[in-house]
Amino acid sequence: MTAICITDIEAAINYWRHKKPSSDGFTLPAETRALAEVYAMMVFNRDIQADESSFSPEALTAWLAWYDTTPDTPCIAICSTSQGDDLCKGCGRTFTEVQRWLEMSPTEKRLTWRRISQEGTAWRFNRYAERATEKL
Repeated sequence: MTAICITDIEAAINYWRHKKPSSDGFTLPAETRALAEVYAMMVFNRDIQADESSFSPEALTAWLAWYDTTPDTPCIAICSTSQGDDLCKGCGRTFTEVQRWLEMSPTEKRLTWRRISQEGTAWRFNRYAERATEKL
């Protein structure tokens, strides 16, 4: 199962709420509505992840449009996996994740981002945090 986390759904909803605010305060634009339906089912079922195959085409398109606004890679150009580490000290990805990054799906990338963000031990989150905000 390739799952999308509820926090990503929330971020995508907020992105669309900002990008296309409700014209009358009640009606949701199509992208927000499609994502809100997914979010509502997740809350109702107390799920923290949803299988991307369960998304309507509209919801998946809206989520992917939000995804395209996020940084593509956690890399900060300090890769210790090239030195033999199983886990990169710079970005927090495993050697396999670094090697497969270009072939990974957006959902797989977001799951990796979620893990390294929750761990927060990579240099991108402390020692070189300013570097993580720069365009590499």
